[in-house]
Amino acid sequence: MDLLTNARLFLQDTVDYFLKDESGNLNLLGKLLTIVLIFIVIRIISYIFNKLIDRTVKLKGMSKLQITDSRRDTLTEILKKIVKYILHFIGIVISLELFDINTTSIIATAGVGGLAIGFGAQSLVKDIITGFFILLEDQYTIGDFIQIDSKEGVVEDLGLRVTKIRDFTGELHIIPNSSINVVTNRTRGAMRALVKMSIAYEEDIDNALRVMERVSKEIANSTETIVEGPTVLGVTGLGASDVIITAIAKTVPMEQWSVERIMRKAYKQAFDKEGIEIPYSKMVVYGGDEE
Repeated sequence: MDLLTNARLFLQDTVDYFLKDESGNLNLLGKLLTIVLIFIVIRIISYIFNKLIDRTVKLKGMSKLQITDSRRDTLTEILKKIVKYILHFIGIVISLELFDINTTSIIATAGVGGLAIGFGAQSLVKDIITGFFILLEDQYTIGDFIQIDSKEGVVEDLGLRVTKIRDFTGELHIIPNSSINVVTNRTRGAMRALVKMSIAYEEDIDNALRVMERVSKEIANSTETIVEGPTVLGVTGLGASDVIITAIAKTVPMEQWSVERIMRKAYKQAFDKEGIEIPYSKMVVYGGDEE
């Protein structure tokens, strides 16, 4: 026990010597080390809360709320951000108190000052309110392919202030929630794959239709991403040099372009096999008698 007592006294004396001033209060080094410890603790608490949030949203009982995986991921990220902001705010307040800064008066002043800057913060408040409605109404979630005005892409992050979408060129668009008026969500429900095939006027239209219907059945049996079809609609247009035949299919979200490529390839190969000509530009030159 004497050894433990001596060790405790030695440690206390060391702390008092290096981290406290003559009056027994923390010196600058002691305050800085305390702040570091505070934010280490905040990081640990934040990690624990994140794990609890992950477990909570994955409970079996949550399935009764009919929350999709993408919406659950979005809710999880927003809850984590809220916890992070609250804990860091508490850490900043405690740190200011260590330097004898009256945080109560600062918060009160901020409340009064908030009236002065209220008009300037209207867009921020509008961003946050709109973000809540986007989330609650489930307009879109992380992983959805959407279009906002002229920007389209996959949602990478849905925050309370901004929405981040990445387009197919790799560019990341950061859009304030308050500026979002009309959203086109391309991943809700079955998507449409539309293919238009052209044949020459000289070809037998009924034969071309039969070939496309036969190929459509083969595509439907071999392609799992097709929900319905393909269905050959028939002749939908007459061009300057071609007859246009249209086929459509319904696919799972984000697979409509892949299905369109499969349909075009299969129809083209079948036309080639059956000798059905697809019109293309030709140049015929008429000349005089050769000498």
